[in-house]
Amino acid sequence: MDWDKVTQEKLKIIVSKIPVFHRHITEQAVTKGAQEHAARRNSAKIEEIDVINAFFSDVPAAFYSMMVRLLEQNGFDYKKYGFPKNRDGRTVPGKL
Repeated sequence: MDWDKVTQEKLKIIVSKIPVFHRHITEQAVTKGAQEHAARRNSAKIEEIDVINAFFSDVPAAFYSMMVRLLEQNGFDYKKYGFPKNRDGRTVPGKL
């Protein structure tokens, strides 16, 4: 599956800032999740929304604050897509 180049570069930067012992697994999980989200949208290209969905659905809760900080610092605008959300998919009011 093709990637939006800007999104792919931003993801690479985020992965490079994750503690070394978590990098590989994070990259694999987010890449796989982003591909699945793009497929659900019937898109041939992985875009920002897919990566954001993957982070919020596939990254363990223990890493939530670090994930949010890295997304913000690296230009991923998760709020425009209605994140953060509860496990049932509803937007969390007033969070962050």
